[in-house]
This record gives sequence, structure tokens and C-alpha cells, in this order.
Amino acid sequence: MKSYRKELWFNTPARRAFVNITPQVEAALADSGIREGLALVNAMHISASVFINDDEPGLHQDYETWLERLAPHEPIGQYRHNDTGEDNADAHIKRQIMGREVVVAVTEGRLDFGPWEQIFYGEFDGMRRKRVLVKIIGD
Repeated sequence: MKSYRKELWFNTPARRAFVNITPQVEAALADSGIREGLALVNAMHISASVFINDDEPGLHQDYETWLERLAPHEPIGQYRHNDTGEDNADAHIKRQIMGREVVVAVTEGRLDFGPWEQIFYGEFDGMRRKRVLVKIIGD
């Protein structure tokens, strides 16, 4: 069995963003040479997420609205975590809701998706450099 590892780096210009990273993961899969196996894609930061869904702007706005209702950024003082001088407690909660990673089957050298599925990086405390790990194993 082979193993391949690649880091993807992001620095979003806004505090929150959803970035379709499917092309970067597909490129990593092509570079790996693996035809059958599994691809793990995970956020390597506790205020960012990786998830699978449709690449549709209305859905992304719905996520943004829903997440902000569940864990609003302000008022900052509502969160004990922010007593440390941070202002990102909401980002940690949003990450927990959206998830840390995804695993996608690799079949015949391709990501084995259902209809409309794409991989997204979710940023909830942006404007700084963060990474996503792509780990592919198989033959």
C-alpha cells in the first residue's frame, strides 16, 4: 500500500469563508498515483473546517446565517474563552458543528463522489495562514 501526504495552505481575506478545495484535492490524488484507496482531508486548525456539500452560493449563505445564529461572533463577552484575550470562541464552535475532516473513497484514480458533492474548506477566524492536510492511502 502507498501513502501520500500534501499540505494545502489558505489565508482568507475575510473572517469567514467557504472555499471549494476539490480541484486541489484532485490534483493531490493525481500526484499520488493511487488508483484505489481513501483520501482524508482535514483542517489542521481548531477554528477551521473541512466538509462536503453542494457548491451553491445560496446554500453557503444559508450556512453563514445559520452558523451565526447558533454561535454569534458578538457580543465577544458572551464566551468565557474570550476572557483570555481571544475573540474567536464562536469560530471554535462553528468548526465543531461543521466538522474537522472528510474521508472520500478513491475508485479508478478519482474521488468517488455522489451527485453535486464537493470538498470545502470552512474558515471561521480568517485573515491568517492556516493549513489543510490531504492524506491519501491505497494502491
